[in-house]
Amino acid sequence: MVSLDLSTPMPARKDPKAKASHEATASRREVEFPPRLSSGYLVRDAHRAFQRLLERRIAPYGVARGQWYFLRVLWNADGLSQRELSVRVGMMEPTTVIALRSMERSGLIRRVRGDDDRRKMRVFLTAKARRLRSELLAVARSITEDAEQGIAARDLAAFRRVITRMTANLDRIER
Repeated sequence: MVSLDLSTPMPARKDPKAKASHEATASRREVEFPPRLSSGYLVRDAHRAFQRLLERRIAPYGVARGQWYFLRVLWNADGLSQRELSVRVGMMEPTTVIALRSMERSGLIRRVRGDDDRRKMRVFLTAKARRLRSELLAVARSITEDAEQGIAARDLAAFRRVITRMTANLDRIER
């Protein structure tokens, strides 16, 4: 004979169809990730828009977008080794070598073997590249101003803090 303990209430029976519907909704919520909710997607989309406009506006100066990143670094730290330049720009060394060859042909940089280590190539800006600095930075600033049109200064300050924090978070995970 089976005895029933009537002092403990029995769990309510759930409708199996309702449970399946709830699980399907929860599953969809986990799987769906619309671009408007993805910080990475939004950053990529904005970055691509910046790049397209930058590319168009620096082309008349004889500078390609790929060269721009190296110029930005070299304007702040001329004479870096190719390896250091690669790291700072975030490019693989073979890509850096190709870009530097192109920049050398364009008269933007010169590469010099290191005195201390003949295997190391140091990269120096030419007078032409140094002269372009103020004009090209003005171009970049105008693109940023165009992008920030109609956005309150406090919102831009908050954005900069947030995006800097996100980058730091991701860099910390990467290590």
